[in-house]
Amino acid sequence: MFQSKRRTALLIAVLSAGLALHQAEQDAWAAPAKQSKPSEVKNVVLFVGDGMGTAHRNAIRLATKGIAGELEMDDMPYSGLVHTNSADSKSFITDSAAAATAIASGVKTYNGAISVDLQGKPVETILEQAKKAGKATGLVTTAQVTDATPAAFAAHTANRSAQSDIAKQYIEQTKVDVILGGGEDYWYPAGNPGYYPDHPAEDPEEASKGTQGNLVERAKQLGYTYVRTADELKQASGRKLLGLFANEEMFQQRPEGEGDVYNPVVPLPDMTKKALDVLSQNKKGFFLVVEEEAIDEMSHENNGSLMIKAGQQLDEAVAVAKQYAKRHRDTLVLVLADHECGGLTIETPGGTDESGDGKTISGEDGPFPIARSTQTFALDWTTTGHTAADVPLTAMGPGAERFTGIYENTRIHDILEQLLFGKSRR
Repeated sequence: MFQSKRRTALLIAVLSAGLALHQAEQDAWAAPAKQSKPSEVKNVVLFVGDGMGTAHRNAIRLATKGIAGELEMDDMPYSGLVHTNSADSKSFITDSAAAATAIASGVKTYNGAISVDLQGKPVETILEQAKKAGKATGLVTTAQVTDATPAAFAAHTANRSAQSDIAKQYIEQTKVDVILGGGEDYWYPAGNPGYYPDHPAEDPEEASKGTQGNLVERAKQLGYTYVRTADELKQASGRKLLGLFANEEMFQQRPEGEGDVYNPVVPLPDMTKKALDVLSQNKKGFFLVVEEEAIDEMSHENNGSLMIKAGQQLDEAVAVAKQYAKRHRDTLVLVLADHECGGLTIETPGGTDESGDGKTISGEDGPFPIARSTQTFALDWTTTGHTAADVPLTAMGPGAERFTGIYENTRIHDILEQLLFGKSRR
């Protein structure tokens, strides 16, 4: 009898333990995961390779590092894949304005919109939030500083073409601390050529066309140091900096051999370094956007040679930011694209061109040498426009692990908002 009672008691204990374990497992599945404390992110450097899809990255890598090499932008511990579609009723394939608006504000909108929603209402951007939090802010690009991508982080307008309005907002409303790139023509009224002459030989159509008066003088009144050359940029001091280094873009967008030039007055890595030097004076941190525009512009022309050259400059700029981040562990670095351009693939040279019959603009481009190899590769362009292809994102620094997976471009804003301010509208 004693042994029977003992076995019964043991059986009850075992069953009770099993039920308790089962309930614990059920609770673990049902209960929300315990949230860890937000990572301490003080600084953000967000790189945009405009139009840079996966094939673009690989072409730049092959030409620069070889088959087994890694670009600086790829040698980062975390990666994701980003959907790029816009909310445009006529075309879901995005332009740079709608894509940058989604990244900057977390809101999908129509093509051509600069941080306004489908009803034309302004939507707050992550850069504006950073400014309100006391951080320094910066925009660096090889395009016009008022072009779609930088504009979407620091301005609001129904049409991306209103570039003088965008410039005025930068200095009077958003009060961006560092603004470096091209586009002098939109800062001076017609008839006032500024430092860079109107109607230059390389593009006679370039000329001052501002609609908001002399915005360079206005910027000076507001405390900006204005620079026009590499030497002036190097010598500049202070916490507010405006640098305009070309009439329009800092390159000439053309098909290969037809006046195409990529030779910025100030290279992107140098502008990036100067921006970091200036912005890092703010003890509360900074938010910096750096764009290489020529990847997209040269892809529109199916100009593989200068697309690669521009991509190499972007990679050198990323290296500058990575070096900074390694010394400042509270710095998050992201490298992404707004969309893909060109429908690009990589092939061995000399094969049949499936993209056309030789009469179309698009087709095989190359051959291009592979670094540290005797082999070559060709680029096969399938369009001169944007595509709906997903684009890669790579990240390093605090919170970088949050950017893994496959997701909408609006999620980039939402994660940044959580990391920087511990909140999200989602």
